[in-house]
Amino acid sequence: MEKFQGDLNLLVKRLCNGENYSVSREMERLKDRLFSLHKENLVKINHSVMELVCAKYLILAGYNINVEQVLDSLSCDIYALKGFGGLLVEVETGFVPPEHALDPLTYCRARIVSKITRYSGYAEKFGLATPPHYVMQIHPALIKPPRYRSVSDVKEVKALCDLYYSNPPVSPEEIKNARIHAVYILDVDNGTVKETDPSTYLEKTQQIL
Repeated sequence: MEKFQGDLNLLVKRLCNGENYSVSREMERLKDRLFSLHKENLVKINHSVMELVCAKYLILAGYNINVEQVLDSLSCDIYALKGFGGLLVEVETGFVPPEHALDPLTYCRARIVSKITRYSGYAEKFGLATPPHYVMQIHPALIKPPRYRSVSDVKEVKALCDLYYSNPPVSPEEIKNARIHAVYILDVDNGTVKETDPSTYLEKTQQIL
């Protein structure tokens, strides 16, 4: 617990260096919430520091932020409001559980499509945040506008989701309407964020893979 607190205190001090009081106050509030959740063993350090780096970027963009927001039966990482519009951001660290040591790529692909299809309907905009050392596997069908998503696209995404996330299963309707609007690349070392659109992220990462 002391290590968790020390790391977050140091990170927030770095992130707030040179910022005004309102930004610092909001970052302290989010840090305290993560402290409380960590006491209940609900959050881990790697994930928490990425949430804070992304949160600061969104605060500077004019959003009001909450972390680990409960929406129905789901808990989202970052819920941001600006005006009458909401933005939901899920942070992906690239962690693979030991039970998926023999199928890590398929597991990560399924995890990403599941996040997009299950979460994007809870806000006007949806984004994924990830560190530069992890390349997310975003299914090309979910980059398309919903009206261009074919029946075969929906079936393929559903089959992938159902491999690991079938309780409850994602519905064809959720897949048809799912959208991703932004990808946030989080540099924790330097406390910076680079925002890009999903199409550009997919294009660049496909070149690598």
